Amino acid sequence: MYEGPRTVRVEDVPDARVERPTDALVKITTANICGSDLHMYEGRTDLETGRVLGHENMGEVVEVGEAVDRVKVGDLVCMPFNISCGFCENCENGLTAFCLIANPDPNMAGAAYGFADMGPYNGGQAELLRVPYADFNCLVLPPEAEERQTDYVMLSDIFPTGWHATQLACVRAGDTVAIYGAGPVGLMAALSATLKSASKVFVVDRHPDRLRLAEEIGAIPIDDSEGSPVDQILDQTDGVGADRGCECVGYQAHDPEGHEHPNMTLNNLVKSVRFTGSIGVVGIFIPQDPQSPDPLYKEGEVAFDYGLFWFKGQSIGNGQCNVKAYNRELMRLIRTGQAKPSWIVSHELPLNQAPEGYEHFDHRDTGWTKVVLHPNFG
Repeated sequence: MYEGPRTVRVEDVPDARVERPTDALVKITTANICGSDLHMYEGRTDLETGRVLGHENMGEVVEVGEAVDRVKVGDLVCMPFNISCGFCENCENGLTAFCLIANPDPNMAGAAYGFADMGPYNGGQAELLRVPYADFNCLVLPPEAEERQTDYVMLSDIFPTGWHATQLACVRAGDTVAIYGAGPVGLMAALSATLKSASKVFVVDRHPDRLRLAEEIGAIPIDDSEGSPVDQILDQTDGVGADRGCECVGYQAHDPEGHEHPNMTLNNLVKSVRFTGSIGVVGIFIPQDPQSPDPLYKEGEVAFDYGLFWFKGQSIGNGQCNVKAYNRELMRLIRTGQAKPSWIVSHELPLNQAPEGYEHFDHRDTGWTKVVLHPNFG
């Protein structure tokens, strides 16, 4: 659970339980540490102490409420990080990241497990997880998922979010794609662009271990510590720029010297993408960040190169991923062997080693590219 900036602890807490007839109770077998968790871990959000983190979850259903019809005890399931009702206007339109019911805050659309400002729900870095609206939110997995949990757990967030980045950017077969960020989501965007038959996929980062993972799936690594990533991309696209761009870093983007610039990747994408190209933004940006070193971003504003963006006739799409729009089709890609998202996993740890996992992942220590926790290990 979250105890304050850079402090998480493993403690005994009251068990999650079925609270409403539409709930299911899931024994968590696999839960990931997400880059989004680090914003909270670092104290950059208003997450209250005592909250259980973890929004990338899968496990076995051990109890269902009396109104749950489709999901059965014993099913192995993966839950989207979005908690959604399935019947509000946004959910009916497939916009489950912006559910109008699940979050009790009337000024907020969208809910998630163990996430600041996304409702009161605890996360799944625990032995048990309460899943609201279980028939809608549980993706029932095939039997083989028992032995391939590090692949199938990626359906909870980062694989669909990477796919969402390419959808927002309108990636099509033959396109060249520039992706800023080789964290787990950026790597999943690279995988997604490759699955969509992009002709070239450029991945910008400066961590050699992450760039190597991008190269393993055929992407072209761009090390921004060796020179302007914009110039490197322009050089490899005959000076035109990439057809599409994906922002997979968010508001804590750092330059190679370690200085934080919330607008850096956005403006680099405008310069890296061709005239009339399109950009998808899935890196997190928040309404206010009082701790930001950038005076504008303290109020959630960025100095965006809008004049160049407008002059180039580019378009941009952004926002959290509607996981249910993609998770079933991506599950089929995993099941048929066309996608193996677990290639990014570097460490599998029991829950009692979660603090160590957070510390290494937050420091971007070499080799710590994706941490998977097993709460019911052994």
